Amino acid sequence: MPNANASSRATSRNDVAAGFRSVHGIGVLCGLCAGAWLGAAEAPTKLVNSGLSPYAISLCMVAGVFTARWTLPTLFKGTRQVFADLAANKHLIPTAILAGMLWAVANTLTVFAIRDVGLAIAFPLWNTNSLVGILWARLLFGELKGASPRNTAKVVLGATAIVAAAILLGFSTIHSAGPHSGSAIGGILAAAGASLVWGTMYIPYRKAYVSGMNPLSFVTVFTVGELATVLVLAFTLDPSSVHLLMHSSETRKIIFWLFLGGFVWVIGDIFQQYATKYIGIGRGIPLSNTNQMWGLAWGALVFGELAHANATHRMLVVIGSVVMILGALAVSTAIATEREHASTNAALQRECTRYRLDYDRVLQAYTGTASASASGNPSRAWWDYLILACALGVFVGLGLQARVPALPMNLTWTAILTAALVVTATLCAWALWSKTRFD
Repeated sequence: MPNANASSRATSRNDVAAGFRSVHGIGVLCGLCAGAWLGAAEAPTKLVNSGLSPYAISLCMVAGVFTARWTLPTLFKGTRQVFADLAANKHLIPTAILAGMLWAVANTLTVFAIRDVGLAIAFPLWNTNSLVGILWARLLFGELKGASPRNTAKVVLGATAIVAAAILLGFSTIHSAGPHSGSAIGGILAAAGASLVWGTMYIPYRKAYVSGMNPLSFVTVFTVGELATVLVLAFTLDPSSVHLLMHSSETRKIIFWLFLGGFVWVIGDIFQQYATKYIGIGRGIPLSNTNQMWGLAWGALVFGELAHANATHRMLVVIGSVVMILGALAVSTAIATEREHASTNAALQRECTRYRLDYDRVLQAYTGTASASASGNPSRAWWDYLILACALGVFVGLGLQARVPALPMNLTWTAILTAALVVTATLCAWALWSKTRFD
């Protein structure tokens, strides 16, 4: 393969910087869209009040996650392109599996946290993962290295503002101690542990993308690690709950909602992956952590969580929302300078030298121009349609068994927020397709 240094000389510094700048807007759009979908993922799980263990709940959600992580890449790229990308990046397959294992552990910890201290407290605590991610990004990938003091302040203070706003929004929904208040310390530790693990999980993300891997290929392997880990946790630590899940007619009526929550979460996560690829951990993750505001919107507008809130709690909602919007605005406008682009380019060159990769190919993949320069795309295989049909069949089968709990819901706001999800996803997917062909 061509030497990385020789290839880098063939690509002018101006061309490299222009390629990095051209995807900033798409990265910001993906981060904000990810926030909308990740926040909405909590809505289906609110319909579940089953008494199942955290391991069983996590297993149901990961089943939906696994289905989505195969269905969406097949839909957008086709399995032939996915496997071709994996063959070109064999060294990243263990990295993707490790990332999936970290996600599974963190997701299970969040279920414990929600059980013990409630979503209102747990959600903002584990959203501090953006600060953990910024630290790792700076230490390992040189993000913000060479950035102007103004941009550094925008990213760091913006991310901190988003976390602070998440805490305000969390406290706005607290009215009384939950049923598990005696386990509050354990719940807080679980949420903090999820934050640390999720913040660390972004290291494999970033490593894959500075090596030229496609996010859709990455998540396909990623899900192998998460499903295997959740299965081991569930069957080892709580086999009785898994047995109940599989054989109880009552539990089968609620599996669909957990499955749907996992599927919705993956749509948000894929946009988060593209945000991480195009604008880095330090910018992409704080933007996706605006999910707290969307989660509150579903809770307050659809499920009436703030119906009996006093003036203080309502003021916290207003202040928290404004602070989060300002934080997101600060992060999204922190456009990297040429010196910061040079640091990113150096990270790409290190990966190319370490694994003997073609620098020009990696640069094209990183900036989303690989498909435009390719001579052609492989045709879809017949099994692609089989995968899509199986996924649809699973949804229909679980949906026919599902039961909508007798829970007060505002159907008007449900329709409005659902429409907002469809619009944001359509706009973001169109931008990705037109600019990068989902590279």
